[in-house]
Amino acid sequence: MEVIASSGRPGMGAAVALGLLLPFLVASTVAGCRCDTGESGDDRASADVTPGWDVSAQAAPKRVGMVWIPKGVLIAGTPPGTLPRIADQELPGVEVQLDGFFIDQYNYPPEPGAIPQTGMTQAHARAICEERGKRLCTELEWERACKGPDNRSYDYGDSYDASICGTGQTDALAPNGGNPRCATGFDVRDMHGSAWNWTSSPWGRGSDDQRVAVRGGNGDDGELVGRCAHARPVAPDVRDATIGVRCCAGAANQAQVSLDVERGSELAYRPHDPRIAARLEALLPEEITAAVAGRPAADQFRVERLWMWRPIGNEELVVGGGCAHPPVHDACGVIVARMVGEETLFVGFVSSDWWLPTVGEHEDSRTLYVYGGDIGGAFRKPMIYAWGRIREGDKGRKKRGGWTQPGR
Repeated sequence: MEVIASSGRPGMGAAVALGLLLPFLVASTVAGCRCDTGESGDDRASADVTPGWDVSAQAAPKRVGMVWIPKGVLIAGTPPGTLPRIADQELPGVEVQLDGFFIDQYNYPPEPGAIPQTGMTQAHARAICEERGKRLCTELEWERACKGPDNRSYDYGDSYDASICGTGQTDALAPNGGNPRCATGFDVRDMHGSAWNWTSSPWGRGSDDQRVAVRGGNGDDGELVGRCAHARPVAPDVRDATIGVRCCAGAANQAQVSLDVERGSELAYRPHDPRIAARLEALLPEEITAAVAGRPAADQFRVERLWMWRPIGNEELVVGGGCAHPPVHDACGVIVARMVGEETLFVGFVSSDWWLPTVGEHEDSRTLYVYGGDIGGAFRKPMIYAWGRIREGDKGRKKRGGWTQPGR
């Protein structure tokens, strides 16, 4: 059974996935499993009849060095509007019912103080788990253990804090327990800030190659990488000094990520649409609206140009360029927004100063140039897509023979 987001458009995947998922996800056991889960027959029977939304206290089965993750609902991926988000890699907040399972409390070897073992292929990681009566986790099981019972964005909560798990670094691996506050709501430790973990799950995001999903780990952009929804594809025969394993046990959940990825022209000019223009104008930042407050309608900011920008798969942004006309000189720029149904979400505003802006592509689809002008003449500056947000680069000046580099 797969969790399917069919179109990749914000908000559309969840309904499709739930309709397919719920009839098929049922409690199950592994026939002939020789693993000692610590569950008695009465425990298993009780777990089977308890509704998934029941939060009453239940006796959790025990297994040394492992944490029991009870059955419950995982909000898989990242809902549109929650940032940062990688639209072509993450489900849009799909509800997935998962049965209970065990997971190692620490990276392998699962002992406090141990340095995680890395440099292994997926097959080697699988063998390590199976030799101990365990198995590789699926990536959705891993995500459930990370998000905890409250479906948090990060191991420890919904707001990013680099100090808790030591994320945002690419230095030596942290020893197990080296960041004592880095614990999930289920008390699974060091899921971020140390080794990446092999999973048993194929990548399944618009690709039919043989790569698999790895979870956890660390990276330069800690706010992005440190999220429980984050994953990256790796060929199964790769030996990487940052990839290790954290084993699971018990019956494997069958739900998998299968995400359709929709792409299109990276940048396309579109005819002026007064309705879209009005929705963008309602999102103007205060420094623009304040400059023309109380002035005639002719002086107000008006969107005159529209573009559609697709920086990555499953992400479509509307860019509107225009000017306001305060007393001294025009105040111009582009508004960037994401339209989700009838809702228009502000993404960013990049000033083009005194000139009506134009927008041009860069060699990377995640970067556009905004062209404008000021007292020093023509300039351009990069507008960079940063996983749902916009970052504004420095100005480069128009000179004989081309453009200077920003800051020169």
